Amino acid sequence: MASAAMELLGRSFLAGPPSVGAGRERGGGPCFAAAGREQGRSRRAPLRSAAPVGALAERVVVTPAPAERAGAAPPEEDEEEPSRQHPRSFPARAVVTVRRRRKEDAKRRVAEQLDAYADRLGRSVLLELVSTEIDPRKGVPKRSRRSALTGWYEKKDVKSERVVYTAEFTVDGSFGDPGAVTVLNRHQREFFVESIVVEGFPSGPAHFTCNSWVQPTRVDRNPRVFFTNRPYLPHETPPGLLELRRHELSVLRGEEGIAAADAAGERRLTDRVWEYDVYNDLGNPDKGAEFARPVLGGHQLPYPRRMRTGRPKTFTDERAESRVEYPEPTYVSRDEEFEEGKNEMLSEGALKALLHNFMPLLVSSVSPDIRDFAGFHDVDNLFKEGLRLKQALQDQLFQKIPFVRKIQENSEGLLRYDTPDIIKKDKFAWLRDDEFARQALAGINPVNIERLQAFPPVSKLDPAVYGPPESAITEEHIIGQLDGMSVAEALEGNRVYMLDYHDIFMPFLDRINALDGRKAYGTRTLFFLTAAGTLKPIAIELCLPPMTEGCRRAKRVFTPPADATSNWLWQLAKAHVCSNDAGVHQLINHWLRTHACMEPFIISAHRQLSAMHPIFKLLKPHMRYTLKINALARQILINGDGVIESGFTPGRYCMEMSAFAYREIWRLDQEGLPADLIRRGMAVEDPSKPHGLRLLIEDYPYATDGLLLWSAIERWCGAYVATYYPSDDSVLGDAELQSWYAEAVHTGHADKRDAPWWPRLSTPADLASLLTTLLWLTSAQHAALNFGQYPLGGYIPNRPPLMRRLVPCEGDPEHAHLVADPHRFFLSALPSLTQTTTFMTVIDTLSTHSADEQYLGERPDEAWTADPAALAAAREFADEVRRAEEEIERRNADAGRRNRCGAGVLPYELMAPTSGPGITCRGVPNSVTI
Repeated sequence: MASAAMELLGRSFLAGPPSVGAGRERGGGPCFAAAGREQGRSRRAPLRSAAPVGALAERVVVTPAPAERAGAAPPEEDEEEPSRQHPRSFPARAVVTVRRRRKEDAKRRVAEQLDAYADRLGRSVLLELVSTEIDPRKGVPKRSRRSALTGWYEKKDVKSERVVYTAEFTVDGSFGDPGAVTVLNRHQREFFVESIVVEGFPSGPAHFTCNSWVQPTRVDRNPRVFFTNRPYLPHETPPGLLELRRHELSVLRGEEGIAAADAAGERRLTDRVWEYDVYNDLGNPDKGAEFARPVLGGHQLPYPRRMRTGRPKTFTDERAESRVEYPEPTYVSRDEEFEEGKNEMLSEGALKALLHNFMPLLVSSVSPDIRDFAGFHDVDNLFKEGLRLKQALQDQLFQKIPFVRKIQENSEGLLRYDTPDIIKKDKFAWLRDDEFARQALAGINPVNIERLQAFPPVSKLDPAVYGPPESAITEEHIIGQLDGMSVAEALEGNRVYMLDYHDIFMPFLDRINALDGRKAYGTRTLFFLTAAGTLKPIAIELCLPPMTEGCRRAKRVFTPPADATSNWLWQLAKAHVCSNDAGVHQLINHWLRTHACMEPFIISAHRQLSAMHPIFKLLKPHMRYTLKINALARQILINGDGVIESGFTPGRYCMEMSAFAYREIWRLDQEGLPADLIRRGMAVEDPSKPHGLRLLIEDYPYATDGLLLWSAIERWCGAYVATYYPSDDSVLGDAELQSWYAEAVHTGHADKRDAPWWPRLSTPADLASLLTTLLWLTSAQHAALNFGQYPLGGYIPNRPPLMRRLVPCEGDPEHAHLVADPHRFFLSALPSLTQTTTFMTVIDTLSTHSADEQYLGERPDEAWTADPAALAAAREFADEVRRAEEEIERRNADAGRRNRCGAGVLPYELMAPTSGPGITCRGVPNSVTI
């Protein structure tokens, strides 16, 4: 029983393994330009000095552009310009900042001490400077002599998180400017290099932002390469860096270097290789047929590609990859692992997660009669008293497991759940119809509400299989709810809206309803927009596949209640709508659209864009942690019998439903906010409006706040792209850029590669639009769908992720049970105690910001680029994000906005850019970090 509890725990909270390290960036990338192409920046002002951004930027002095790039005549061959006359040699120094782990176990501390002593005996770290220029006599890049990093032994006992070491060089006067640094680690352990600054050159300090793990030579005998923070398009690459640019990316693709020797094999955790694979590791057929899951990706079940790990196939199914079960780590490129601060945030919740999952499992195993909630007070007690055990029950548990009493005595605070925001201001708000409707505009999933444009709604599914496509909702059902309007008048006036989950659920309902403890419908809900600007539900349709022609259970319509019995039937119908909504939110809008569909663009960026490429520099903060969190999701969230299958109504068919949505619904050209609002009929184009759109529901918090951030991102991407791409030819001629997008589409989204709707990448406007959409999805869209999960969804009666009973028909035995004890029947239809507490524990973790979160507009690595134009645009973007936050605060204080203000109404802060750590129901990180 205890092992079962621990297995449940392993599937119920996210925490990186203790050995996981830090780091994000790597140097290098491909070069598709010939070595002899001109490297000039004649279309832009030369880079002469970096605009100051914080203390680090004040130290940046960028190399003056060559005379020919500035438009001046070149000097005569037999004489040098005065500024280019060099002494025979001069001293230079590399200042290397290494980040140490804050917490080391005894084994690691011993290894670190051994490295320090070995360093003193000559097994040191060696650095080499690589010039931007070619040696004319040898035809290869100019390189300095290798120099050992000094101070490792002397600083072995320093307790600081960041330790600075130096390497001294004597550089020939004709060396030119340093464009790269190589690092050879002859210690036994990897170390994390944060940055390198090379000083002493006439042009001033050269900055290298590294943020990467450097493996020892026993793991990889090749030195690591880090490039300067100066951005270079491929054709601008200095000749001394051309081959390094090409080689470094070839290593990242697994084509060269140590990883190339075993290209088809399993990736080691120390590798930095980026490759694609299908989702063939969600099931475990070796454990039995019930644990097998279909492969996602391919003709039968199209899906985006994920990061390849190369693990062996299972014994029983050669299509399936063997699993690595949590907490054993699964492969992502070494620098994509969580940093120490992220791991600390996840591990701090480990005891709470253990108790929250372990205790309900024990309670339900000993006392089956309390597996269900007896009343709403039992749900409330999770927040008031936690899982306080009655003495008789505690005695039973004590006889079975003696340490239970100690857990109860010492951990009462941890046994309590934090009160979700949704019931803090009004404990009963969730029961009201207006709150049910408001959450469609300002809740966890505000992206499915759409304007009804034709009545009745019509299905797109095959009528031969699923019956007549027309909805069963008639004018008679809703005419009395339209404020005196006819249905035609209400449609014409843009007053009728809908949540339509009919087509996404209907193909799976027979299989879902055959599962033990799972019951679902395909639902449609109609809303009327009142004169006050709020929505009210006017009809709910619950649909099942017809068993016979004219089957009366196939389509049932419920309208706002007029008596006690119809009130409870209405509440059950709303709960089924919320369960549909929760499944679509988690499987499609959240996981598919912001996690899975972004992974190919991230993999391709690392494979095809050099670290020197300006577009990689733009994308870098928006790719942080995503590959690691997706890998963890495959281990414990979306895997067979994982948290998602256990906690949501579709059960084992969850990921098949996600694949169905990818095939039928997902289109990148409709993923941007304006396009999505127009597609759903929630807005129309209007150039006179601030964002070029007129919202048909003026107080639509997700959309109004989202457009503030969308416009800020759009202007930032437009300004940044204009800095580097002055013409269509400059976009079409950038081979790295074109390869990035082409590979993301043709390989990363191979099952949809031939779709006609893929955006073009032919002009600067195309590029800015594509980047705006990607940045939006990984930042604001993900934040709006993720960080409200516990605050807005932690009270299960408000939003049950799983339903266990259908709505009874009059004459059924279950209908009599409903009439006799309605609130007990209602609670028995919701998740059980164990299901509830497990689900709450997971979304508690998923809704938490870590202390090392990086928010929209923030870049902690202040020396990320040496381009003053890019830095100026970044500062303006940060300022605009701050102004958007101030405007959101004003809106939340405006009593006229009734969808975000009023008695018991929560403000809408999910798009407020900044946040403190913890569960705050606000904050927009740069990337998909959880």
